[in-house]
Amino acid sequence: MVFGLLISLLAGAFLSVQNIFNSKVNERAGSWLTTTLVLGMGFLASLIFGFIFEGKNLFDLQHMKPWFWFSGLIGIGVVMCLVNGMRLLGPTFSISIVLTSQLGFALLWDSLGWFGLDQVPFTSKKLIGVIIIVAGILVFKFGGSKQGILKRATSSGNDVNNKKHGSVL
Repeated sequence: MVFGLLISLLAGAFLSVQNIFNSKVNERAGSWLTTTLVLGMGFLASLIFGFIFEGKNLFDLQHMKPWFWFSGLIGIGVVMCLVNGMRLLGPTFSISIVLTSQLGFALLWDSLGWFGLDQVPFTSKKLIGVIIIVAGILVFKFGGSKQGILKRATSSGNDVNNKKHGSVL
């Protein structure tokens, strides 16, 4: 279990660095080229490391359901949504929403037993956990100082400063 926790923490660190790098590439290359570079380099590296570590067993895919082959296509949506979400919302807020969405949908898929998962009973404790995480994100994003809250609450979007900078708020 400790090893599982450690590699999960490492995966989170890798994802956060990768998403920042992806957003920097996206600033120069655009979403489609970023997605092509990310998935193309990932494919090549995975193929090379796969041959090194698994050899001829790399392509032994017996008894795999056909729809699981489309996982790479889902990866296109993941990269596109992440780079654009980070561009629009910033890295921390975007990733917090992504992780909460991932947790919520994982809970749904587990509870329904979809995609070949063993069905796990849905409990109110799990729902409360997701709600607490969502509340934490809201506090993180909107729970600034009283002055910042008052400024957002009283801003009409019609003052000269906002028009000058094209701001909606």
